Amino acid sequence: MARIRDDLQALSGYHSPQVDVPVRLNTNEAPFAPPESFAQEVSRRLGAVDWNRYPDRRAESLRRRLAEIHEVPPEWIAVANGSNEVLQNILLAFGGPNREAVVFEPGYQMHAQIARNTGTPVHTVARDSGLLIDPQSAREAMGRAPAGVVFATSPNNPTGLCEPRTTVETMVEAAVDHVIVIDEAYVQFASTDLLDLVRPGSPVIVTRTFSKTWGLAGLRLGYAIADPEIVEALELVCLPYHVDSLKQIAGEVALGHVAAMDARVKETVAERERIRAGLVSLGLAVVPSEANFLLFETGECPAGELWSALVDRGVLVRDCSGWPGLAGRLRVTVGSPVENDAFLSALEEVLT
Repeated sequence: MARIRDDLQALSGYHSPQVDVPVRLNTNEAPFAPPESFAQEVSRRLGAVDWNRYPDRRAESLRRRLAEIHEVPPEWIAVANGSNEVLQNILLAFGGPNREAVVFEPGYQMHAQIARNTGTPVHTVARDSGLLIDPQSAREAMGRAPAGVVFATSPNNPTGLCEPRTTVETMVEAAVDHVIVIDEAYVQFASTDLLDLVRPGSPVIVTRTFSKTWGLAGLRLGYAIADPEIVEALELVCLPYHVDSLKQIAGEVALGHVAAMDARVKETVAERERIRAGLVSLGLAVVPSEANFLLFETGECPAGELWSALVDRGVLVRDCSGWPGLAGRLRVTVGSPVENDAFLSALEEVLT
């Protein structure tokens, strides 16, 4: 048998434990599917697809629609099979053995995972006591290698915190031959974004996804917004015809339902604050999130025991207590009002 690459032998894949319970609040999915009119329009348009032909290689129509929404030229948009493939293409183009990926922990674990998969050495930097990026530490980490990829997630997963604009601007100023990836998978739930840092000649790449606010996690569609030279580099490393016809059509149709998405975002934010208030009323400390999830301390009850007790009551959340800097903490996704009621009820029952 052929032997796997030496640098991959010690790795394990990214997994979020799945348990067959009635209420699953561990993967930050949207609790509701897109409106019925979305499914009807997608079905109608699929009937006209020439399935024996390859899809539009550059996804021009979808890129134009995204460009209109974000008020940038279409040449500033790159699309892929989920934002994780976008991240992979970034690391294929700008990472590699003689470069470095800078990640900040606690943070999205796939940044380091994909970096290692692409043969990019990973330099991990601990966040400060407030779970934010320390600008000086970021500058020092970037100075270790003259080139590479730096990840700044905002809002951050699993904390839900947005990075201060001044911190990211400091990182952009420190870039030599680096690209600064601002992962904004949850940005629609937040009060601000950093898209305006994408400018001509800027090393900034903003990545977004259809999985969260659009309710299309099953579609696997994501995109990047960056200077056209960066977009050209991403297209250089992607596989031909990598975004299929179904994805392109569904993405376009979804972008015609902005009002429905905005309404669901408002509902999710309201439910997030209701859950936060419920956690506080139970005496638990909660990180002030701007995403569709909440990270909270489990108090006197060990996190693993509380996680198991919730599963016993039909509710699955994410145990983050083994992640760097997150001892004694769990993360709960904002679900439907019924699911959120079930979570709060089960949690109160366990704690009392």
